[in-house]
Amino acid sequence: MKARDLLIAGLAAIVLGAAAYLWFGGQGGANSAPAVRMTLLDGRHLDLASLRGHPVLVNFWATTCPGCVAEMPQLNKMYKELAPQGFKLIGVAMYYDPPAQVRAMRKARNITYPIVLDDNADISKAFGDVRLTPTSFLIDAQGRIVYQKLGNLDIPQLRARIEKLLGSDTASTAATHLPHANTPLS
Repeated sequence: MKARDLLIAGLAAIVLGAAAYLWFGGQGGANSAPAVRMTLLDGRHLDLASLRGHPVLVNFWATTCPGCVAEMPQLNKMYKELAPQGFKLIGVAMYYDPPAQVRAMRKARNITYPIVLDDNADISKAFGDVRLTPTSFLIDAQGRIVYQKLGNLDIPQLRARIEKLLGSDTASTAATHLPHANTPLS
């Protein structure tokens, strides 16, 4: 009976370890990104599904999160460099952040990628009830979550993943336009 208990405990540890690896930074498998409608800072709406055909990074952050603030300049730089090739980046301000504080942070940090407000926590719930920041999801051109990370991103590693997705993207990068934060949506 003791050997059986050890076997069950060992199998449970393997399953939990694999689940933790996938959740905390491993390959996300073939999970589809949720179909969410987001509200940009200026009140306009954006459907995540409209970005199919492009790799998209969805980055949940908070104004009170030191790690989030620390990675913003790197994300901003990567966005500016890779957006012309079709890369999309959406910063999702957590539901507990006051909109005025989010707007002030965007201006102070000169964030050029689109920021959305998760007023009712609908976006964080759709992505598996995100509560900790930063949490990021990389979505491929087919709308599948291919990488997710809780905690600060390894930007060089992430950039390599994105460049690989951009290189293998056969869809037209001009099909869907997600502008810089200061540019009107068309």
